[in-house]
Amino acid sequence: MSTGVLIVLIVIIVAAVVIGAVALNRRAGGAHGPHNLKRRFGPEYDRVVSRHDGDTKAADHELAERVQRHGDLREHPLDPAERERFTARWAAAQEQFVESPQQAVAEADQLLGELAGVRGFPKGGEYEEQFAALSVHHAEHVHGYRRVHSAAHDERADTEEMRTAMIEARAFFDDLVDERERPRPKSKSRLNKLQLKGS
Repeated sequence: MSTGVLIVLIVIIVAAVVIGAVALNRRAGGAHGPHNLKRRFGPEYDRVVSRHDGDTKAADHELAERVQRHGDLREHPLDPAERERFTARWAAAQEQFVESPQQAVAEADQLLGELAGVRGFPKGGEYEEQFAALSVHHAEHVHGYRRVHSAAHDERADTEEMRTAMIEARAFFDDLVDERERPRPKSKSRLNKLQLKGS
């Protein structure tokens, strides 16, 4: 084999190794890249960027850490009795909203924390850690939990804020209780109907 052919083969092998390493690095980092984080977290991505005063690198770092900490979490299934119990409690909280919005919101907040704990997320007493884990797996509706949690702990929240929080939290409740396995009904939430009667 001539020296020229040997040099060409070495260059080709080195180039193949470099290209493979770059591709592997992109694939490993791609799951946590800025575009994938934005797509994965949706509205939560924008909220975290806003909390970091527009610093997308800081937001990306925080969200990538969440994925690293909680991405492998496996949700526990609910047995039918648990699902029925949580669904009945949610319906009772909605009924209570007409007479006592603050108590209803507090019950919804507590219920969501307990339900998340049963599903395998950190317990409700560790709200920020629980929320971080939930945002990795239920990014589309997790803001409803944040809204209801804030309303439950804000004595100045008005009835409209609490009503909106309950409605948004309902979508999150459905995500958790339905385990994303069954199609959701397209009817309006019962809370909307209750509010029309109460107004």
